[in-house]
Amino acid sequence: MPVATKTRLLSLDVFRGATVAAMILVNNPGDWGHIYEPLEHSAWNGCTPTDLIFPFFLFIVGVSVVYAMESKAEVKTNHSKMLWSALRRMVILIAISLITQLLFHPGFAHLRFPGVLQRIGVVYFIGTVLFIKTSQRTRDVLFAVLLTGYYIVMVWIPVPDTGKPSLDPETNMGAWVDRVVFSTNHLWSESKTWDPEGLLGTLPAIATCLFGIRVGSWLKRKDRDDAVKVSWLFTYGIVAIIVGLVWGLFFPINKALWTSSFVLYTGGWATVTLALCYWVIDVHGHKNIATFFVPLGVNAITAYVLSSYIPHYITNKPYFGGKSLYKVLFEPYFQLYVGSALSGLLLVFIIWGLMYILYRRKIVIKV
Repeated sequence: MPVATKTRLLSLDVFRGATVAAMILVNNPGDWGHIYEPLEHSAWNGCTPTDLIFPFFLFIVGVSVVYAMESKAEVKTNHSKMLWSALRRMVILIAISLITQLLFHPGFAHLRFPGVLQRIGVVYFIGTVLFIKTSQRTRDVLFAVLLTGYYIVMVWIPVPDTGKPSLDPETNMGAWVDRVVFSTNHLWSESKTWDPEGLLGTLPAIATCLFGIRVGSWLKRKDRDDAVKVSWLFTYGIVAIIVGLVWGLFFPINKALWTSSFVLYTGGWATVTLALCYWVIDVHGHKNIATFFVPLGVNAITAYVLSSYIPHYITNKPYFGGKSLYKVLFEPYFQLYVGSALSGLLLVFIIWGLMYILYRRKIVIKV
């Protein structure tokens, strides 16, 4: 469908596009046995650059909700239509994930129910409901309740399986809830006992979206000039990083658990990054740096979905003399870690090329 005529926040498209590019890169190394440390997730506690990617995307979802819906949300007669649209989008995202799994690995017996697109869909829908139906003050209170409530549940309430609180992978409250609700047959294939996109962890993930909604609402204010907006955002972001680090001493920063400290720490970095992009691109007009990332940002979900299909059906298949593209182009000519990273980078450029064609034709594929 044609690109909407309303003004887009170019820095947000750049930020979203860069996040999607990073997501494609880290999810598709040429050799999973040879990955540079910054391109891997933390083994458990801690935060690598790769751990920032998913929370950045959910933060961007929150900012995008404000820019896409604020004017419509002011008219109450639009609310029903907006909510049904958000519900439809959530269902489609969940369906895309489940259908993709079934195409790659036919059969329902071990179909993974939680997942990245599932979490994006659920968080988007709940974030939309909260943005349309509640005030910013109410959302701020809910943000605090989600983070403190999740901390209490995870750190102080005994897990039924063990009779004591735990933050370890298989014995924490979130893992227990996932096993009860989904059973071990429908969790992350690497463990079958817990899931990094589990049910309980979606609650603080909603807080990440609320973080983005607050930042988006501040950016759209017309009673403050750009210098004040950016100064406030940098301050807000830095304070969140510091509070996240301090809270991390008691409730460790952990992506798989999506801990409250992780929400604040990553939300702070997302705020600082968006503020920098906004100041450089939208305020000072350095739009030339946006050329590469905007096509990925405009069709972000399409790019992400293709990053699953293209490797499965093309680049990872032994079509090239019985070898994959990585083994033909990179393994013989580069040091293993370099070749593995370059293979992922090649996929980024392949998908960028496809998104660029859509962008030039003014096509935005919306779910």
